[in-house]
Parts: sequence; structure tokens; C-alpha cells
Amino acid sequence: MTIGFAAFLMRTGVLQIMILSAPALLISMAVGLVISVVQATTSIQEQTLSFVPKIAAILLALILFGPWMFTTLVQYTQSLFLRIPDMVR
Repeated sequence: MTIGFAAFLMRTGVLQIMILSAPALLISMAVGLVISVVQATTSIQEQTLSFVPKIAAILLALILFGPWMFTTLVQYTQSLFLRIPDMVR
């Protein structure tokens, strides 16, 4: 395995992590922003108020995007397994 091939594997792995985590992170960030605006306008400064809606939003995102995430991860894993002969050289 060459340095370039190892760098390619690392780059594609990090890219897959970013792509697969993006839906849950973006939805969580949007929910957190909305809750922060509501807290600022109502002057309610309870720290635990944002925790439950964020968890619910992440769970909903995983339910909605879970099948896509799973198929993407399976395709990536299959492509890694098909590249094993290239790694030996």
C-alpha cells in the first residue's frame, strides 16, 4: 500500500463520517438555535430546556435518515472490501 492510497482511504473515511453525521448535526443545530431564540425572548434561562428537544430532534433525524445512512455505510464498506487486493500490493 502506498502513501497516496492510504491518504485516499483516510480522506474518503473522513468524508463519509462528515456526510453521515451531517443530517443529525444540522437538525440539532437548528433546533438549538430556535430554542435559544425562544429562551432569549422569554428570558427563560434554563439549561436543561434545550436538551430534550435536541434529543428528540436527533432521534427523529435518525429515524428519517437512518435507512439512507445505513445504505451509504454498507456501500462504503463494500467498496473497502473490494479494495483489499489493492492494499496488499
